[in-house]
Amino acid sequence: MSKITVLLADDHILVRNGIKAMLEADDDIMVIGEADNGMQAIQRVQELQPDLAIMDIRMPEMNGLEACEAITQNKENTKVVMLSMHDTEDYVLESLRVGAWGYLLKDTDKNEFIKALKQINNGIRYYSGSVSNVLANQLLGGAGSSSIRVNEAVESNTDIYGLSKREKQILGMVINGKHNKDIAEVLGKSVRTIETHRFNIMKKLGVNNAVDMINKAMKENLI
Repeated sequence: MSKITVLLADDHILVRNGIKAMLEADDDIMVIGEADNGMQAIQRVQELQPDLAIMDIRMPEMNGLEACEAITQNKENTKVVMLSMHDTEDYVLESLRVGAWGYLLKDTDKNEFIKALKQINNGIRYYSGSVSNVLANQLLGGAGSSSIRVNEAVESNTDIYGLSKREKQILGMVINGKHNKDIAEVLGKSVRTIETHRFNIMKKLGVNNAVDMINKAMKENLI
């Protein structure tokens, strides 16, 4: 089996060296390139076409989020994994918006780091534990109980999971980091209605948390 090829992008050479040593201790992973800023990372991805690009968020010239967005828009085959010391809501949600396949913290232990990269390489998104909590808290937004009923007709045009056109619309906005209040304002609905839609989407997809909901929606191209 061929090795997973990786590009490391971080403006601190000591950090890159440490990650490189950790990754190359695994027989299934090979670091084939490095970059110390976002612009360089984009160029290296185009030149080397690595399977994964591990991207620090804070870098000179162009930050990791901007570089990730450019790589996504260029439709490269490389999957970008964001790396940061911070699990702040803004960073996490922005990484989703720009197309990152994962978000790892710099204090992630070796076993989890390696596991995450292999999972992402297989097409499954991965977020560190505390990052998953940020996503769950933000995306669930205090979802209502199953006894709540939405007082509106559910549009037709459903898929194999029974998602309505409205549910797909809301799911897309959730993936793009929209807040309950923002979605409610756009659609002219109450916040409670949006919360209920989110609960129903999770139930239809057969998932128990918001992170799994996003993973499934993206993996199966439901949006």
